[in-house]
Amino acid sequence: MSEYIKPLPKPSPTSRPFWEAARKHELTLQRCGGCGKFIYYPRDRCPHCFSDNLSWNRVTGRGTLYSYTVVHRASSRAFADAPYVLAIVELDEGPRMTTNIVAPPESLKVGMPVVAFFDDVAPGHTLVKFKPA
Repeated sequence: MSEYIKPLPKPSPTSRPFWEAARKHELTLQRCGGCGKFIYYPRDRCPHCFSDNLSWNRVTGRGTLYSYTVVHRASSRAFADAPYVLAIVELDEGPRMTTNIVAPPESLKVGMPVVAFFDDVAPGHTLVKFKPA
């Protein structure tokens, strides 16, 4: 594995369970015990009903490509591997995630099914990315 130069996640106490699950190649989301909705990004209160009764639950990792753009111009040297696909995926459980789609841009279509996979980019760091299902 070559040296990874892009920024790495810095888990907070709230987001740590998400990143620990990713290292095990599992996708987990918070679910509200008050209203039952799944939540992404990790937070201390449900954005729907403001309950703090949140638990971590494993989810399918399946979803739909909601939107995407192809980044051709790197924002910094760390992202010099442009072009790459920056996307929003709507998970089957409801929340939308900003992520990367790893596929040729010309093969992508809004509404297509996608599935999560786990990219072990550096020791102790795994990123959640998506590919066509």
